[in-house]
Amino acid sequence: MTFEPLDRTVDRRAFLARTAALAGAATIGGALTLPGAAGATGPATGTPLGRPGHGSGGGGNPALDRPEAYVVPRPEALADPTELTLAEAAWLIRAGRLTPEKLVEAYLARIGAYDGTYQAFNLVLADAALAAARAAGRRPRSGPLHGIPLAIKDNYWTEGVPTTANSYLFRDFVPPYDATAVARLKGNGAIVLGKTQMGPLATTRATTPDGVITTVNAWTPGDPATDPGGSSTGTATAVAGRLATAGTGTQTGGSITAPANAQNLTGLKPTMGRVSLNGIIPLSYTRDHPGPLARDARDAAIMLTAMAGEDPADPRSQGLPGVPRLIEAATPVYERRRVRLRWKTRIGVLPGYATGTSATALARQAFLAKLAAIPGATLVDVPLPDEWDLLGGNTFNNVRLPERTEPFLPYLRTDLRGFGVSVTGWLQGALLGGPEFITGQRAKLLFLERVLDQLFDACDVVVQTSPVPFDIIGLPEIGFPIGFSTAGVPIGTILGGLPYGEDRLLSVVAAYQAVTDWQWRRPANPPATTAARTPRGTMTAAEPDRTRGRLTADQVAELSQ
Repeated sequence: MTFEPLDRTVDRRAFLARTAALAGAATIGGALTLPGAAGATGPATGTPLGRPGHGSGGGGNPALDRPEAYVVPRPEALADPTELTLAEAAWLIRAGRLTPEKLVEAYLARIGAYDGTYQAFNLVLADAALAAARAAGRRPRSGPLHGIPLAIKDNYWTEGVPTTANSYLFRDFVPPYDATAVARLKGNGAIVLGKTQMGPLATTRATTPDGVITTVNAWTPGDPATDPGGSSTGTATAVAGRLATAGTGTQTGGSITAPANAQNLTGLKPTMGRVSLNGIIPLSYTRDHPGPLARDARDAAIMLTAMAGEDPADPRSQGLPGVPRLIEAATPVYERRRVRLRWKTRIGVLPGYATGTSATALARQAFLAKLAAIPGATLVDVPLPDEWDLLGGNTFNNVRLPERTEPFLPYLRTDLRGFGVSVTGWLQGALLGGPEFITGQRAKLLFLERVLDQLFDACDVVVQTSPVPFDIIGLPEIGFPIGFSTAGVPIGTILGGLPYGEDRLLSVVAAYQAVTDWQWRRPANPPATTAARTPRGTMTAAEPDRTRGRLTADQVAELSQ
């Protein structure tokens, strides 16, 4: 049975008008307030970010429980449950050959052995995760997420569990309810294994609030200088290092796709509004995008299917086209035992994308050649839209800073030290004038119009050299692996799509992953932590290793998304 990709039916003018309305909401002040001050007792003060329980998805999501969401495991993965993809683990659980409890225990054992080196987690909920796994084992199966252990970025609210965003401001904040995305994942059977390290207030790679580097790249755990990607660093390292099956991230300026590229994962940043931001500590009202980090396209599709959908508590998620059949889109299509694209797709190649002889350029050249050989794929050289570098560069990118500052103004007036090493960006946002901000919003609309009319007139998806332009205008992107450097460090790339075109992006990546094996490669284990033991109770992160280095305030300001 065939179906059309959603990007063929979406009105591009309607998306442009919606973006204009969102920019207007940001100009007059989005409905965002923050948790109570650090150290406050009881629930957050003021009006929380939305309301609890909306669109929780409890009882299972019929769109999830599809045959394509279950995959017969690879023989080499059967010996170790942590090697299984989400879809493979779901197949074994459905078949009664793996219990959620055994799966959680396997991940906890790896966390006990290796997270002292990786430092992927802020908090490991060992006893709660085991209790949830045992309860899942007694309940009727609720879909492919039933009993699957996930890593949750520490800016997602989790009921009764500290949510710090790796900051001084929220170090004692315990949310009274789950973020909508977390509630939906749990409502579909997933288990929260723990909260992951992140850049302070979602700005850079994971560090302590005062800038000491914590989480390392799972592929080079002995070299903290190797970029692990940020700000969803901990989730990426947890999934790459086989400490969790999959996890959640947020992206304002590359924070899902960059860690995915750095650590051999598939990370999907959906269209603005596709996933509710209710219960997520904000960075930018018009640019925050929650999404999954996973091991392949199918796993990302399962995660996004659970997370996505309208939420009464977040107006950005309302009135959108329905969530397409993402899991089916992420399932490879075969014709006479040869992979083909599900839909004929024009893949735009930007000028200079694969030029040169560097390891990245060579990997991109091989990627394009492999993609071009898949039936249904057509590579198209596309020009950059007018003023691409200006409209997508730092000058107009910086108009995001007042959106960052606005909900934090009470803290800026009373507690600058609470921002730690990331304070500069918040001060810059306070100093940017209203006329500049309004000009920037107009520039964003012009940029979006030119991308939709000039770029996507010639292609259906487009390769990216940076995630920032599409982050500015809210279009979907997917990051995935395409090779390795001579030093064994992953190389990834990014595809961008039309509004709500996540299904087409997934279809292209699924076909590419069906004819390559990059997504199956795993990093070697680091040396086990001295006196390693399986965590019990609630385990907090080890003291940071200050020999890993420290980011200064100037470095954070330069690197911040």
